[in-house]
Amino acid sequence: MPGIRTSGALALGGIVLAAVLAVIGHAGVSDLDPVSLTVSDYAVSDSGEVIHVAMLLLAAASAVLIPTLGKFGSPGDRRAPTPIARAGHRGRAAEWLLAVWAGGLLVSGLVPTNPPGTEMGTAAYVHRYASVVAFLALPVAGWLLAARLPSGARAGHWLRALTVTSLLLAASMAWSAYPGDRAYYGLIERFLILAEVALLAVIAYSSSWSISWRPASVTEPDRLG
Repeated sequence: MPGIRTSGALALGGIVLAAVLAVIGHAGVSDLDPVSLTVSDYAVSDSGEVIHVAMLLLAAASAVLIPTLGKFGSPGDRRAPTPIARAGHRGRAAEWLLAVWAGGLLVSGLVPTNPPGTEMGTAAYVHRYASVVAFLALPVAGWLLAARLPSGARAGHWLRALTVTSLLLAASMAWSAYPGDRAYYGLIERFLILAEVALLAVIAYSSSWSISWRPASVTEPDRLG
């Protein structure tokens, strides 16, 4: 399906470009500590505007994928009860969750947090909770999409592994933010972002090349592995 492949390829290009811009945004800041401060803290520094651009670009790349999710995977897998109905429900739920992720990124990119060391205002709270909702929505979408893939598909293994990793890192951030006295908060957040961007990349790749939906046992090589 050329349209789906084009959307997946565009999303992958946007993901890569957003990652490059985020690295550039970090490289331009020398007086902040990435271990304790978040990416959003870097984004409100004097040279951090490019990080906001990266957030908006990642939101756009995610939005491009939403229409492709209805065709994601193999809804005709007869090993599951009522496969087509379940696949349809999972696809629609994943579409909504990916839209929530993209919307959360959009809000986070447009509404900056407060500079480090200053009191949080309304905008900072909007930024924080939009980010939290986004970080939780994407892993759930990944898990639902993995369930649509045939048993043994390597893309499904990657999606499940990255989903579990993302949720564990999100729990670690919650611990660090409250009882952990923000220990390694920025470092944990960066690992979380890396895991979720990788999850999004797997979704984009799988939307582009349907061969990755097949079980690893088929004779034709699995291109995702």
